[in-house]
Amino acid sequence: MDVQFREFNPFNVWFWFELENVPSATEQQYIEELFDSWFFLGKLGGFNAENLQVQDEGLEISNMDYDADGADDSLMALMHNMGEIEYEGTLGRCWFDLGTSDAIAIDILINAMRQLSKDFVPILGLTIGGEHPDWPIPEDHKLDDFAEFN
Repeated sequence: MDVQFREFNPFNVWFWFELENVPSATEQQYIEELFDSWFFLGKLGGFNAENLQVQDEGLEISNMDYDADGADDSLMALMHNMGEIEYEGTLGRCWFDLGTSDAIAIDILINAMRQLSKDFVPILGLTIGGEHPDWPIPEDHKLDDFAEFN
């Protein structure tokens, strides 16, 4: 699965994905559940890179002391909004306001989409940001300056 980044504004970003085939209803459901789950975790503040205590601890986490006060002191990292997932042939897209969630959210989405592509729905590519020349973005979601797909 090819991953590309275009013009990126975390408060107004489109995620574009190209599938190998026109997706069946079941394949659409897999994709939608992935994006919905990812957004729900983001809405709950799950992508807060300032509070990665277990990751920072390393491999040995037996009897680890979790610092709840330290977690409370970290800044909130919340996603704000998600649009409807749309399909046009083998192309799909979804709009997000990622709010203050950290970039780790995008890594997690890419990892999940790569595995989804291997196991269930062949995905040729994921493009984060920008605008597609053959599928205009609605006026209320346009960026001031955007990069088109080349």
